[in-house]
Amino acid sequence: MKFRLAGFLSESITDGTGFRAVVFFQGCLRACPGCQNPQTHDPMGGTEADTEEIVKKILSDPYLDGVTLSGGEPFFQPEAAAEIAEKVKASGKNVWAFTGNTYEEIQKGIEEGNSAWKRLLNTIDVLVDGPFILAEKSLELKFRGSRNQRILKLENGLVTGRLDQ
Repeated sequence: MKFRLAGFLSESITDGTGFRAVVFFQGCLRACPGCQNPQTHDPMGGTEADTEEIVKKILSDPYLDGVTLSGGEPFFQPEAAAEIAEKVKASGKNVWAFTGNTYEEIQKGIEEGNSAWKRLLNTIDVLVDGPFILAEKSLELKFRGSRNQRILKLENGLVTGRLDQ
């Protein structure tokens, strides 16, 4: 499946626990002031990529613990994000995702019929949710940029705990 890619990191220790790859999706309509990745906002920016090629890169590294879906906004391209996440998860690796949406906003979208969001949410092990708010910014926070953001442990799309408390 083709999608818009802002960037790919084959190795990261700052975008979730363990040793992981990071897929930066292109496109975000929030454009939060102070966003660390403003170049990812334009939905037509970045480059065209193929989910199969990204999955091959991730699965070719036996040392990776998982993948992090970031951006931009992974929920802006949920079909491609879900396809990557499902295949990575099926290999035994974990999936983290960063989103400017709150978990509650995602659930509302699912209730309104957004099946692609449901498919993606069901693959995520850890969700860092909420928009970046410059006034809440703190460099002391682990895996998040502002205090309003939460680190939610998920199982089958349901919150089972928090990792930020």
